[in-house]
Amino acid sequence: MAAEAEGLEPQAAATEDAAGDATEAADAELRLLVGNRLSLDLYPGGCHRLLHLCAQRPPQLGEVEFLQLSGHEDPQLLEATLTQVPRNLQRLRSLVLRGGQHWDVLGACLRGSLTTLPAGLSGLARLAHLDLSFNSLETLPACIPQMRGLSTLLLSYNHLSELPEALGALPSLTFLSVTHNRLQTLPIALGALSTLQRLDLSGNLLDTLPPEIGGLSSLTELNLASNRLQGLPTSLVGLRSLRLLVLHSNLLTSVPTGLVHLPLLTRLDLRDNQLRDVPPELLDAPFVRLQGNPLGEALPAPQSPPEAPVILEMPRLFLNSDVDSFPVTPQGCSVTLACGVRLQFPAGATASPVNIQYRLWLPEPRLVPLGPHDSLLSGVLELQPHGVAFRQKVSLWLLFVPPRIRRCREVVVRTLSGDSWGDLDTHVEEEAPKRLWAHCQVPHFSWFLVVSRPVSNTCLVPPEGTLLCCSGYPGVKVTFPPGATEEPRSVCMQVVRMASRELRALLGEPEAAASPLLCLSQSGGPPSFLQPVTVQLPLPPGVTGLSLDRSCLHLLYRTPLEAAWDDITAQVALELTHLYARFQVTHFSWYWLWYTTRPVCKTWLESLGALRLHESSHCLQRRPDPEQVLLQCLPGDKVDATLRRLLDRYRGPEPSDTVEMFEGEKFFAAFEKGIDVDAERPDCVEGRVCFVFYSHLKNVKEVYVTTTLDRQVQAVRGQVSFYRGAVPEEVPEEAKAARQKKGMDTVWMATLPIKLPSNLLTVAGRLGPDWPAVALHLGLPYRELQRIRHEFRDDLDGQIRHMLFSWAERQAGQPGAVGLLLRALEQSDRLDVAEEVRAILELGRQKYKDSIQRTSLAPRGLDPADPAAPQSVESAQA
Repeated sequence: MAAEAEGLEPQAAATEDAAGDATEAADAELRLLVGNRLSLDLYPGGCHRLLHLCAQRPPQLGEVEFLQLSGHEDPQLLEATLTQVPRNLQRLRSLVLRGGQHWDVLGACLRGSLTTLPAGLSGLARLAHLDLSFNSLETLPACIPQMRGLSTLLLSYNHLSELPEALGALPSLTFLSVTHNRLQTLPIALGALSTLQRLDLSGNLLDTLPPEIGGLSSLTELNLASNRLQGLPTSLVGLRSLRLLVLHSNLLTSVPTGLVHLPLLTRLDLRDNQLRDVPPELLDAPFVRLQGNPLGEALPAPQSPPEAPVILEMPRLFLNSDVDSFPVTPQGCSVTLACGVRLQFPAGATASPVNIQYRLWLPEPRLVPLGPHDSLLSGVLELQPHGVAFRQKVSLWLLFVPPRIRRCREVVVRTLSGDSWGDLDTHVEEEAPKRLWAHCQVPHFSWFLVVSRPVSNTCLVPPEGTLLCCSGYPGVKVTFPPGATEEPRSVCMQVVRMASRELRALLGEPEAAASPLLCLSQSGGPPSFLQPVTVQLPLPPGVTGLSLDRSCLHLLYRTPLEAAWDDITAQVALELTHLYARFQVTHFSWYWLWYTTRPVCKTWLESLGALRLHESSHCLQRRPDPEQVLLQCLPGDKVDATLRRLLDRYRGPEPSDTVEMFEGEKFFAAFEKGIDVDAERPDCVEGRVCFVFYSHLKNVKEVYVTTTLDRQVQAVRGQVSFYRGAVPEEVPEEAKAARQKKGMDTVWMATLPIKLPSNLLTVAGRLGPDWPAVALHLGLPYRELQRIRHEFRDDLDGQIRHMLFSWAERQAGQPGAVGLLLRALEQSDRLDVAEEVRAILELGRQKYKDSIQRTSLAPRGLDPADPAAPQSVESAQA
């Protein structure tokens, strides 16, 4: 019995552990039930959590009125979960099943997997709000027209090609949004929605509207932008409640005159259509927008069809690196430059032949305009002649480096137009996993570069107010109340994800957290709004509104024109919910929420002037030729992999400590202690090599160094130091003193050693044109000589150095290297050089024995003056 009891004890313990785990899981799920809301779209496995709650049936579950699930769940699991909703959440008033919370490799939002809804959802008698945006719906689920109490239906960013006639059976519907789908027609029954107040059908393929749309007697806002409408039904003039009518970016050639007489209409947007003649009432109305229309222009004369059209094949040009220009004729052409850039000139883009010139520039601050959170992804392409306008837009494809961070960021082509830089509409095309193209249409030539920037969400704020949401962070919102502005003004929102480790390192607090950084800006209009604007930000990760200590929450504020942040927590009223913080402002700036137990001091705020990246510098020397030095600045997480790849060809010290650098910051490398640059370089000023740091590009340069010190028999030990800022005439004393302290803003960044070993190559360099004869007597094949001649065809000294080092590498581990070299010199009739080698060896026999052994000119215990003594590979380098 005792044995049986002992055997049962582990089983009982395991049962207790499992029960404990289940209890903890159940408690964690119950904590998600906050009031009458259940938000499961922010947690992995949201469907599993809801199914577990439905199985437990806690009393709080029956009180839930607002439910959020992610559309990225498994379709079968999502359908099974939704089947349980009508039975367990009978009080449900709002159901959100959005996708768009995941991103592909290019940073674009992915649609959810939802394609239908279970029929049982029609039993949700209290459901008033249904959001199915960013999913994969191709047809409207049959249960939706049966939801008689539905007032808001959001179907944006799906694949709907039509809407059913049964949609007109929703008697309580007040807001319908079907933007960015594939609608080509609208159902006639749409006009039966007598309670509908807001209808948004922008971004579809509509070319006509049914006349029955005039029956929407309660409609106050109608958005039909970005469709293919060529005309409008006259029944629109019967929409007596209409306040906002948006029709921009269509193909309209005429509009009903009666629209201007609608009694409540405050805005009629007809921009970017094909209107050539409009009634005077529309021209004089202050609320009508007509920009981008060919007003007053005559119709183009009809052309008689040619009897036999001749289709000419577009010429294709492939340029090599020696060609920097090419001709373009009215026939058009497709051009591929040596750098990989592609251009396509359509037929008729030019009226007469034009010669196009191009040039690739190394990026530098004057050619690279970057915002505080932008990253450069390419070099700078200049196309000339500048400012020449083409009759048709030219297609341009630019290669760029894949950005390291893609969430909530977008890739754009930036160009100079007139005196200002702007971003073009850009499409990213992927040819291979690491071969990406930025494709855009250009009307004229200038400078072009590819930039990664935070996703921009813009809107036009009317006097009636509006809501601006972030596409990458749905919880970030800005609400403009009615009367916030007298005239419409354009507003831009950017949200930047901040790394928590930066804040924790700054504060020295492992529990510190920060929300995304919100950047708000506007163009046009006065700097302040007439009414306070409400801003909503998510609370920092790990912080909830029910458990936080308000004294630890700080709202930081910074104007774009100033470098310092301010803590304005005491100046605003923070309204906290479970996940969000809301506050009101009257003008735009940058806003950031911190959660820290430490007081925020001014020193910390000043260090947040701009984002910095952690970088490490290193200096490597070629294994066969130590005078060839590689200088490189790398991100901290790339150092180890890069060094492993380079150390087969280079030797050098360990990389420096990481420092923080700005995107586009200037720095330079100064050679010190007897080391100088051995060539004239355009990027070298007084022996100092200039750099500009761009995080995605290769911050690497290879230079030849020399010394004026005597290194015939003794190594020269110098160094290279990296400093911030523009290159000075001499290294300032404060930079030298700064080496004693390591700080975020010190001028000095790193110092790395360089050693030029003692050698006899300066003597061997006297070989001159006789070097091929010496090489043949050393045993180098003739094919190797031809390769060296071709590779260093303009550098005689380089030919000699490379020949000797190539031979030295072959002698690794073999005795008698110096003897072989002496015999080859004698056989080539260069007795003068051979005698000089012998003299130097004899001179250094005793006095420099330690130095010779240190540089491995001869093994220990052997006489270095004996040419027949076994020598190491370094002997040949001597």
